[in-house]
Amino acid sequence: MPRAGDAARDEALMRRSFLEGPCTTAVYDTGLRLRWANHDLERVMGLEQEEMRGLRIPEILPGPESEKAERTMRRALETGEGQRLELATPVPGHPRRLAWSAVVAPLLDDDGRAAAVMLSAHDTTAQLTARERLTLLNEASVRIGSTLDIDRTAQELADVAIPALADFVTVDLLPAVHDGGEPRPGPPGSHVLLRRVACRSVLAGCPEAVLEPGQVAAYPEFSPAAECLKAERGMLNRVTDPAVARWADEAPDRAAMIRRFGLHTTMAVPMRARGTTLGVATFSRHRRPEPFEQDDLLLAEEMTARAAVCVDNARRYTHERHTALALQRSLLPRTLPPSAAVDVASSYRPANSRSGVGGDWFDVIRLSGSRVALVVGDVVGHGVRASAAMGRLRTAVRTLADVDLAPDELLTHLDDLVNHLSDETESGADAPGAAEAAGTTGATGATDATDSAEAVDAAEAVDAAEAVDAAEAVDAAEAVDAAEAVDAAEAVEVTDAEVGATCLYAVYDPVSRRCSLARAGHPPPVLVTPDGTGTLLDLPSGPPLGLGSLPFETVELELPEGSLLAFYTDGLIESRERDVDKAIDTLRFTLAQPAASLDALCQAVVARLLPDHPTDDIALLLARTRGLGADSVATWELPDDPAVVARARREAAERLAAWGFEAAAFTMEVVVGELVTNAIRHAAPPIRLRLIHDRALICEVSDGSATAPHLRRARAFDEGGRGLLLVAQLTDSWGTRQSATGKTIWAELAVPTL
Repeated sequence: MPRAGDAARDEALMRRSFLEGPCTTAVYDTGLRLRWANHDLERVMGLEQEEMRGLRIPEILPGPESEKAERTMRRALETGEGQRLELATPVPGHPRRLAWSAVVAPLLDDDGRAAAVMLSAHDTTAQLTARERLTLLNEASVRIGSTLDIDRTAQELADVAIPALADFVTVDLLPAVHDGGEPRPGPPGSHVLLRRVACRSVLAGCPEAVLEPGQVAAYPEFSPAAECLKAERGMLNRVTDPAVARWADEAPDRAAMIRRFGLHTTMAVPMRARGTTLGVATFSRHRRPEPFEQDDLLLAEEMTARAAVCVDNARRYTHERHTALALQRSLLPRTLPPSAAVDVASSYRPANSRSGVGGDWFDVIRLSGSRVALVVGDVVGHGVRASAAMGRLRTAVRTLADVDLAPDELLTHLDDLVNHLSDETESGADAPGAAEAAGTTGATGATDATDSAEAVDAAEAVDAAEAVDAAEAVDAAEAVDAAEAVDAAEAVEVTDAEVGATCLYAVYDPVSRRCSLARAGHPPPVLVTPDGTGTLLDLPSGPPLGLGSLPFETVELELPEGSLLAFYTDGLIESRERDVDKAIDTLRFTLAQPAASLDALCQAVVARLLPDHPTDDIALLLARTRGLGADSVATWELPDDPAVVARARREAAERLAAWGFEAAAFTMEVVVGELVTNAIRHAAPPIRLRLIHDRALICEVSDGSATAPHLRRARAFDEGGRGLLLVAQLTDSWGTRQSATGKTIWAELAVPTL
């Protein structure tokens, strides 16, 4: 049975449980003014109960969260039902925002009417902080590494951290990393050189920054940046720490910045990926009064580690892209050879960094008889392997052009080569085999040392492609999502399924002013005549290279002197941003506009048609035709009679004298005599002698026989067989080319050597 005094003790216990309970508890009257508050509420608010008695919540703690709490209490009084409430608000005297999960319950009198309302709240600040950090970490995973650009990736780290974690963030990288190079393994030395690549602040314009992006500064060994790099872990410092104060005092502008903005704590976190130190990210606070805690450092380390992987992916991709781009440019002609047949200008623009370098190429090849070959092509795919395939095809085109094949025949041989390349790939031929094949291609009939160098470059390209293995594709996937990883892999390595290409090959003769063209799946050229009329040439398309067994067709056109031919790859006209037909109309219109020079016109075309974000390479080759007049060409139809040799020599000498090259007359007489004699003895009529005065002196003898001569060394007792050997020794170059009615033997004598 209850004893006397139990009720008083029970009431005292109840009062003590209310006052000393672990939850923040208060009772409010029907006017929502405080009547009772427990000790935890006094502790949180920093006020005694008597100071708060009679005040409403917004009067105790002004702010939107207090108004929300008051509305909830009023609803509990009106409905007589309990309510739940989540609160998070700054509280004076506390460095961090506090959070509560609260229950609001009406207190009923004996008549069942609400006489008061009780609010009891449980502190959930730790849970809220953990949830916010997890949300920030998830946001960092999504936003950091959206591209394979080093600067942008670093900036994304700074952007994510502001203002959720810090008030001012800087990202500094080792200079070698920023340039796409390979940093030294292990921590850096005592004094560290770092390049500022990104910064972000809660204040507009980053006024706290002492360094601008792009600037390089040396950090002493006692600076937070150097210490964290040496320790290979994050460092949390107050600006009052001796080492930080010493570092700040060494630079007056840095010390002034700290005082001006009131920086109080910093975190220096090393950026490391795959065991390599890349740089340092520094987080600072000045607007938020609460200092960084160890949990903040853990969060910063996790965010920075993820960003470091993305930066390293971008660095490695930048290195591979620079390698592919350097290879691509080395395989393109550095300078276009001067020619009496055409004036030329060219432009090559790689695709954006995400797509990677492609296999577009162009070339201008000098042929016999003052003719010139104009080539443009496009290898399927992007990256080092596409560049290597392009180098092999360009070398093959130069070799086949040296044989003086017709455009359709040349494309047929090139088609066979592409089929062989595809067979090698499909049969599992690896890079060393491809490199060997590239060397063989360049060594067979290469026209000059440049071709050999191109073959070596192609082999090196295939070797370089070995470095771009599947692991890098996986690394790229860490930086971007699955779809972007596929794009990144395509950017550095062409598909293993097959090798394909398109090509347009043209030969222009300035003497006849005729141009022969054939194309293999390539966009047709644009012709602009001297009157300004632009036309897309209607050429038989022909299949792309690599399909095999399908014919190509040559078309021959007569071009007025001063005509403009534009050869280009599909990247110039194909874009998601516009229709192809409109792009071709724009190309024709731009080519017809006057320009200060052919180079200026070339740049104008690229500027007008290049998309804002090109996903494919573009190559553009412009050629303005010229003609050789009658005063530069002399032709004789010769009878099939040995007696005509003397007359041919004499008339050739007279023509050279008229051109002002008397000193070359004797040499040219010997060459004319040998070639005409060979045609009369070993070939068939009709026989024609032609002299051309171009950048060199050219002698051509044409006959009706398809049999090609062969150079051989005559034995000591042979009476003949020395004619071609003599021609080869007296001239700079010689050769033969086939025609539909026979062949032509030619020899060239450089004018400057006379």
